[in-house]
Amino acid sequence: MKTIQFIFILSALFLNKTQVQAQNTFDHNTWDQALLLNVSEDGKVNYNGFMRDSSQLYKYFTELSDNSPKENWTREEKLAYWINAYNAYTIKLIIDSYPLKSIKDLEDPWGKKFFKIDGEWYSLGELEHKILRKFGDPRIHFAINCASFSCPVVWNRAYTASNLNTALDDQTKKFINDPTRNTITDKEVNVSKIFTWYKKDFKVNGGDVKDFINRYANVKIRKQSKKGYKEYDWSLNE
Repeated sequence: MKTIQFIFILSALFLNKTQVQAQNTFDHNTWDQALLLNVSEDGKVNYNGFMRDSSQLYKYFTELSDNSPKENWTREEKLAYWINAYNAYTIKLIIDSYPLKSIKDLEDPWGKKFFKIDGEWYSLGELEHKILRKFGDPRIHFAINCASFSCPVVWNRAYTASNLNTALDDQTKKFINDPTRNTITDKEVNVSKIFTWYKKDFKVNGGDVKDFINRYANVKIRKQSKKGYKEYDWSLNE
């Protein structure tokens, strides 16, 4: 009888732990649906659509604000949360001043504190430099979007803990092998300025920028290749 009671107590404790863990897992479904409706497969953003569906977008902002990452969240849960938050609030920044031709038409777009999470005001710059880059994963630079044509394309799905690593690899490979953003041939290499702006972020596992690019590039950069950087197109990605 005591054995049965003991098993029952263990089962109850396990169930309670599972329920707590489930409560701590953030559901990005609202954002996922908004992306599917308003972002094409090649990353073109329908800002008019986001404005028409603003109730869905603002529902997600409330969900973000009320469910900031907790200490017991996994690394993947935290990273997915902050990537989605960055991209969602970039959309908000644009539609709050739409129509416009470029994010750079706005005054201090990355330094402006215009949204709250858990009662604290944030800017996009703070999310990028003080939170996202601290994770030490250079692939985040191909997941967050600055609403511009030369930026990595907006993925039309939400990042989640379960899809994060595969999605980051896919987005990185897609960006590096996109000839409109990087040109890599046997003789000439012209890559995105992202690789010089964040050069130190790509120095991982004893490698450098070239090593990182070659990990994902279909055509590898050779030592003798003439190297340069593409002009950055800040026009709106719509």
